[in-house]
Amino acid sequence: MLQVLSSAWALLLGMGLLMVGNGLQGTLLGVRGEIEGFSTLEMSFVMSAYFLGFLGGSRLAPEMIRRVGHVRVFAALASFISAVMIMYPMLADPIAWSLGRVVIGFCFSGVYVTAESWLNNAASNENRGQALSLYMIVQMTGIVSAQALILVGDPGGYETFVIASILVSISFGPILLSISPTPAFDTTKPMTLRQLMSASPLGCVGMFLLGGVFSAQFGMAAVYGAQAGLTLAQISIFVASFYIGALVLQYPLGWLSDRFDRRLMILLAAGIGGVGALVGMIFGLTLPILLVSAFFIGGMSNPLYSLLIAYTNDYLEYEDMAAASGGLVFINGLGAIAGPVITGWLMGPAIFGPQGFFLFIGALLFVMAAYAAYRMTQRTYITVDETATIAPIYPTSSPVALEVAQEVVIEAAQDETDAQETA
Repeated sequence: MLQVLSSAWALLLGMGLLMVGNGLQGTLLGVRGEIEGFSTLEMSFVMSAYFLGFLGGSRLAPEMIRRVGHVRVFAALASFISAVMIMYPMLADPIAWSLGRVVIGFCFSGVYVTAESWLNNAASNENRGQALSLYMIVQMTGIVSAQALILVGDPGGYETFVIASILVSISFGPILLSISPTPAFDTTKPMTLRQLMSASPLGCVGMFLLGGVFSAQFGMAAVYGAQAGLTLAQISIFVASFYIGALVLQYPLGWLSDRFDRRLMILLAAGIGGVGALVGMIFGLTLPILLVSAFFIGGMSNPLYSLLIAYTNDYLEYEDMAAASGGLVFINGLGAIAGPVITGWLMGPAIFGPQGFFLFIGALLFVMAAYAAYRMTQRTYITVDETATIAPIYPTSSPVALEVAQEVVIEAAQDETDAQETA
C-alpha cells in the first residue's frame, strides 16, 4: 500500500478532489432545485441527464483520447466541467440544467477514463489490486466529504457552486503535474449483449436493476430530503449515509462472497437493501431511522455492483472477462438513465409523494432478490473453489477501472494456479 501511495499519490489526491466536486454538485442541485421551485419530475429529468451524458462519454472518450491524447482531453473536459458548474446558478431553468448535466456527465466520464488509465499505468502487477482498493476508498471518501461542504455556503447563492468549480479545477493540478508518464491507451472491444445475457442472465438483469437503484441514490436523495422538509444539515448527513454504508460494508460482503454461493449473497444483499428501503418508506419520519435506512441501502446496493460482476466472471473464460466489462457498464448505464425519471414520477404529489423515493429503490432490490432466487433453481451451483476472487468496484467508476478489476481477478487466479502447480 505504501508503494502505491508513493507512486500514485498525485493521481489519488486529484481523483479525491474530483469526487468531492462531483458529489457536491449533485447534492447541491437537489437542494437548489427545491429553492427555485422546480417540480420533482423536472428535477428527475435534470438528474437523469447526468447518466445519459456519462453513458455517452464512456463510449466516446476512448476514441477522443486515441485521437488527441490524455492531456488535451483532460484539459478540455476540465474547462467544460468548471464552466457548467458556474452556469447552474446563472441559468436556473430545468432545461438549461438538464443540458448542463448531460455535459457534466459526459466530461466526468471522460475524465475518469483518463485518470483511471493513468492510475493503472502507475501501478505494477504486484500492487494493482492494492491500487484499485485504495482508489475505491478515495472515491467514496471524496463523495462523503462533499456532503459536509454543502453547509459552507448558502445553496440559494453562488458560493457553493464556486467551491465545486474550484475543487474540480484544482483536482487536475496534481494529476497533470505528476511525474507519471502518459500511458498508452487501449480498451478491449466489448462482448455483445446477447453473449453477455447468455453467459449470465442474473448478472445482466441485476446490473440493469442496480443502475436504477444507484442513480436514484446519487441523483434523487437530496431531492427527497428537500421535499421531505429536512434541514440542510440533515440532507447532508442523509446523503452521506448511503456512501458511508458502501464504504463500511463493501469489503465484508466481498469476503463473504468468496466463501458462499454468490447467488445467495446477491439474494441476501438485495433483500436486506429492500428491507432498508421499506423501513425508510414506512417509518422514515425521524432522522435516525432515515439514516439507518440509507446506510443499509447504500451498504447493500453498492457492493452488489462488485458481486454481480464477480458472478458474471464465474461463467466466463479469463480472456473474456475484460471484454465483458464494457457490456456490463452499458447495461448498468441504461438502468441509470431511467432511474431518476421513474423515481421523480413516483415522488409526484399525485402519486406517492416523497416516499416514492424509497418505494422505487425497494421495488428494484426486491425484484433482484426474487430473480436471484429463481436463477438458483435454473443453474448448477459453482463451488467456491471454482470461483474467481472478487475485486472491489463502485458504480461511479468508468469501464477502465472495471477492466483493471478484471485484470486483478485474472492475475490472482493465475497466481493461485501457479502456486498449486508448484505445490
